[in-house]
Parts: sequence; structure tokens; C-alpha cells
Amino acid sequence: MSYSTSRRSASAARVCTIIAFVFAGLAVLFWPFMFGLVAIILGLVGGFLGDRPLGFYAAVAGAAGAVLGIVLAAALLG
Repeated sequence: MSYSTSRRSASAARVCTIIAFVFAGLAVLFWPFMFGLVAIILGLVGGFLGDRPLGFYAAVAGAAGAVLGIVLAAALLG
């Protein structure tokens, strides 16, 4: 029984991590604050659920995507 529970937790962690990377990419193009924050939160959740290195990389990618989206918006609008 513990095998299926740990597998389910790892699967949920991987899903959070993948969605975090998607939101990090969206943060570059649309609403950097919102999508970047969601990517950071999902990346941290994925990292703490068991997808350790990749989840934390997704959180960093969310922050980088938010910053890049803000810089891109400022360059295009300013």
C-alpha cells in the first residue's frame, strides 16, 4: 500500500512541476506577476512533494519568467 501512495505523491509532484514550467513560459508573454507567482508556488509544491531538483528549478524558472516578462513589457511599451 505504501508503494502506491508514494507513487501517487511522486506523480502529483511531477504534474505540479510540469504545470509550473508551463506557467513560467506563459509569464514571459502574458501577465508576468500572476503567472510567475503561480509558477513559483507550483514549483515549490512539486519540490516539496518529492520532485526535488526539478520542482525547485521550475520555481526559479517562474521567477525568471516573471522578471523577463516585466522587462519585455517595459521594453515594448516604453
